[in-house]
Amino acid sequence: MNLTPSEINEMLPFLLRRENVARYEDGAVVIGNRSKYPFERSFVRCTDVECVAKAIEDMVTQGGGPSNAALYTLVMVACQTEKQPKPLRRSIMEAASKRLIKTRPTNTALARRLDLAMQVVYRTLEEGGDVEPTLLAWIENFRDKTARDYAIAGEFGASLIEDGDGILTMCFAETSFLLALAMAQKSGKRIQVFTPETRPYLQGARLTAPSVHELGIPVNIIGDNMPAYVLSQGKVQKYFTAADLVTLDGHVVNKVGTFQNAIAASYHRVPYFVFSWGPDKQKPDRASIEIEERDPGEMRSCRGQPTTDPNIGAYYPAFDITPPHLVSGVITQFGILSPYDLARFFG
Repeated sequence: MNLTPSEINEMLPFLLRRENVARYEDGAVVIGNRSKYPFERSFVRCTDVECVAKAIEDMVTQGGGPSNAALYTLVMVACQTEKQPKPLRRSIMEAASKRLIKTRPTNTALARRLDLAMQVVYRTLEEGGDVEPTLLAWIENFRDKTARDYAIAGEFGASLIEDGDGILTMCFAETSFLLALAMAQKSGKRIQVFTPETRPYLQGARLTAPSVHELGIPVNIIGDNMPAYVLSQGKVQKYFTAADLVTLDGHVVNKVGTFQNAIAASYHRVPYFVFSWGPDKQKPDRASIEIEERDPGEMRSCRGQPTTDPNIGAYYPAFDITPPHLVSGVITQFGILSPYDLARFFG
């Protein structure tokens, strides 16, 4: 399936359409406000680095959203520092990049993409070019290529789905997963999706379920403690998630809850497939992973509503780690790979 970026965009639900994730508009970064979805379709407009950083940290955007918002932030800073001396301009943009990288210590995709963008900045400054339009053009081309890669991975994912499959997911697996569902449906396969709520931010209930529903595919919201029972009933034949990080030795880092579902899926002989760009070459193994621990107070409430005594202790690791022996395959733009073969393929 040879689709253009525009055609791919049209296949996606509202939340994942390119212009609704993040965009650069009139010197500002405009970010789709996922914290309000599906009750509002609204956007946050940022005119400085700290606003974008806080939007990422406060879960206004998540998944692939922070990377796009961060890239456009560099364009905004390039515009704002246009009249500054080259050394100062470089220093300001480096500081902006470092602040944005700090917002996501576990998902290193943001850092990797910002590093690529900064190479464009350095090269353009060195050549005396105009950074804002040059960087903006690079980002749009990068997003075009990314869209095509997502679609290729989506095709591989769709090939794994059989007619009548029940599909379990976790959190918001985003573009390749939704494209895989859309492609499977288009080919005539009847499917249904089960998505845990994903407390305390309810990404599964608020983001995944409405997006799957928008595609016209039956979807069922379940509690985070229900996947093992649903699997035991034979309602699920495939388990798919995205990955915030994959190590070279095949460990998969994703929203906390992914690991326990992988254990339950393995017990019930349901294969677990992960959508990923590929491993981070700077993360060779489990020991190299930094797990983000969010404010424990977030576990004492849900969507701003207290759920317990505020004096009770809490613990909130935002991600967990699934070992490679529980992963049936890593779905990339290059094919469906064994987690044990990533180092050879990408190393």
